[in-house]
Amino acid sequence: MPIRYPNLLFTHMDFTELYGQTGNIVCFSPGAHFILNALEDVLIVRRADTLQITHTWTISHPSETTTILSNSKPQSSSNQCISHAGWSCDSEYIFAASAKRGIVHVFKLRDEEWDARIETGAEGLTKAEWAPDGRHILCFSEWGLRVTIWSLLTGAATYIQFPIHPDRGAFLECCVSCCDSCTTGYAFRADARYFILAERHKSKDTLGIYDASNSYKLVRHFALPTTNLSSIALSPTGNYLAVWEGVLEYKLHVLSIAGDIQGTFSPNPDPGFGIRNAAWHPSGMFIAVGGWDDKIHILDSLTWSPVSTLELSSRIPSGITLWREPPSWLESTQGRGFISYERLKGPQPINVHRVDPTKPNPKSGAAQLDWNKTGTLLLVRFENVPMLVHIYDFPAPSEPFVPRLRCVLQHQKPILNARWNPVRKGSLVMCCGTQGIYTWSDEWVGEGGDEEEMAECIGVPTTKKYESRDIRWAPDGNGLVLMDKDTFCCAFEVEDNRDD
Repeated sequence: MPIRYPNLLFTHMDFTELYGQTGNIVCFSPGAHFILNALEDVLIVRRADTLQITHTWTISHPSETTTILSNSKPQSSSNQCISHAGWSCDSEYIFAASAKRGIVHVFKLRDEEWDARIETGAEGLTKAEWAPDGRHILCFSEWGLRVTIWSLLTGAATYIQFPIHPDRGAFLECCVSCCDSCTTGYAFRADARYFILAERHKSKDTLGIYDASNSYKLVRHFALPTTNLSSIALSPTGNYLAVWEGVLEYKLHVLSIAGDIQGTFSPNPDPGFGIRNAAWHPSGMFIAVGGWDDKIHILDSLTWSPVSTLELSSRIPSGITLWREPPSWLESTQGRGFISYERLKGPQPINVHRVDPTKPNPKSGAAQLDWNKTGTLLLVRFENVPMLVHIYDFPAPSEPFVPRLRCVLQHQKPILNARWNPVRKGSLVMCCGTQGIYTWSDEWVGEGGDEEEMAECIGVPTTKKYESRDIRWAPDGNGLVLMDKDTFCCAFEVEDNRDD
């Protein structure tokens, strides 16, 4: 049963008990009615309202063919584990993949007797993922040899050779893997009509566009202007594609889907390192670009040149709110309450870690760029200030375009994950590897009836050792999955029935 802890402020949230999981494979179904998780070689489906188990499947042993191809070596316990799993878009099917064994199992939620199995053979498997239609599964082979699209309807397969970054892609909301990556090598258009794949042929970067509605037949294939492609990002409208170079060159190109170059951006002076992150505005009108330096460039879709530059400063300006995590709040609440951040006004100094650019893997730059649902807020995490989250305000289309720093959230430990609510415009949740989660919202209604900011630290009420290392929203925005290394729990907002 859910455990309710005392509400000390305004939020009301129920937490479930802790349950076992492996590989951080835990996700809500697209309708938020079920929760899927993996525990070694067992796939488990629970009801989201009660967390009772409704279905379980044990992944069977590999076939004789697979055993022969793997040189008949005995499978270790780690090789038996499920590495990827996910829901189809309509929650009818679930797949579970074991990358080390090269096998993908598919199950049907309402028919436990039905199942299917894909064996990748000698080409191996690095990743499996649902296509948006929920009836095709993409399997990426080892060494970037090819991607295979399997149809559940016909059993036929389509092969595409030499994908770039085969283990990295734009994840679907209903698909979970053991690894998230900002670097993407493929994407589906929002209407699911086209599959766009970065490829490398004859030592040159190319792009293939395939018709997902017509057996993934090739529609267009063209060379890219990059010499060492790092990543691609498809605009929300599906009209434009941003591609950028590797770490040695700060250069981003914007192309039309037909392959025509619309614009190229390279800052002057060149910061010396490449682009680390880029994120399209939900409207497709802007794209935020961050490198390994302390600057975020906002490009517009008219000129593809910067209309604003956001820069990390060692001092929070006057009038800007600093939300600071109170010290020892977990000890004072015993992990069973929630407490407000300390609210300070700038100017306030912050400790910016200066890195040595001559050393490899510098801890600097934009580790995360993430727009909220409406595009009115931009979240930025700079790696050289790992305990801070910067939130920037973006004006509405009818207002003058002057992005500005809204507030900064400061924590006692480095932030591991920060995620916007997928439904509400101003609701953010974060985790720092503690027995708690951290929330920020600009939707609180104050005494005067106006919306106000609120930031809270919320303890996870458990007597067991637990540290929140990853968080994921339910598709309807009303629930959360909180994950430790080998356990998880869920949190749900409930109506506050206190008397005024």
